[in-house]
Amino acid sequence: MTKRIAIATSADWPELLPEERPLLDAFPAAGLEAVPAVWTDPSIDWSAFDAVLLRSVWDYYTRHLEFTEWLGQLDKAGVLVLNETDQVRWNSDKRYLLELREQGVAIVPSQVAAGACLREVVAGLEGQQIVIKPTVSGAAYNTIRGLAGSAELDAAMTELPEDVYLVQPFLPEIQTDGEWSLLFFGGEYSHAVVKRPAAGDYRVQQMFGGESTLEEPTPAILESAKIALSAARTVFNTFPAPPPRSGPTYARVDGVVVNGRFLLMELELIEPYLFIPEHPPAADHLVSAIAAQL
Repeated sequence: MTKRIAIATSADWPELLPEERPLLDAFPAAGLEAVPAVWTDPSIDWSAFDAVLLRSVWDYYTRHLEFTEWLGQLDKAGVLVLNETDQVRWNSDKRYLLELREQGVAIVPSQVAAGACLREVVAGLEGQQIVIKPTVSGAAYNTIRGLAGSAELDAAMTELPEDVYLVQPFLPEIQTDGEWSLLFFGGEYSHAVVKRPAAGDYRVQQMFGGESTLEEPTPAILESAKIALSAARTVFNTFPAPPPRSGPTYARVDGVVVNGRFLLMELELIEPYLFIPEHPPAADHLVSAIAAQL
């Protein structure tokens, strides 16, 4: 029988993003059937599928508790989730960066702060341009940038909801050189893009005017991305049974080069945009990695 895959998406994109619809054409060629399914739809019987592929679940960080409970329901139903649910839970909170740092990965310097500690941390960085973002977030959600100690940043912090935050230095290289995104499927490198923000902005997402171009990373950048993935697999091996298979089915490694060194910004294992329009073979690469998991 043909194996059926549910491509979990959000209510905002029930039929997937137009840029990701080539995935639907790639599955039949691999002998698989795939259909989009909104993850918050209570009428869906997820156990009717052989696997659930997380794609455009871009509202997971605004509904984090509900999202993790849904993952738990899939676990109880014995449904294979790609990426695996333990990996996804771990990746849904950016504090994973600190664990990767402990594994020797070079990350953007990061401090975690909550409540009154946030102002204490920021006070210790007075005079520096910094970025503050929730540890559970995406697409620059509740993210602010400013000069530590300035009245403007203080006012912006007052508007932030009570949460746990990541405090990082602002890296001007994002504006001058751009941010790298390297895509891996089944542990194999596929392609990379450089994302650049609109003039005067620091956010590289397309919704804020950012642009992306297909570029080939240097051997050093590619090796740094592979080191980050290897470190993540080391962390996964500490998780309780059942053990992960061979690592993430798909992963996007985001980082910026500072003084010749690649610094990890994020390791995206949940719903990363795959840049299929920039590299159409990516659809087949992902489906091949999925087929190997089934």
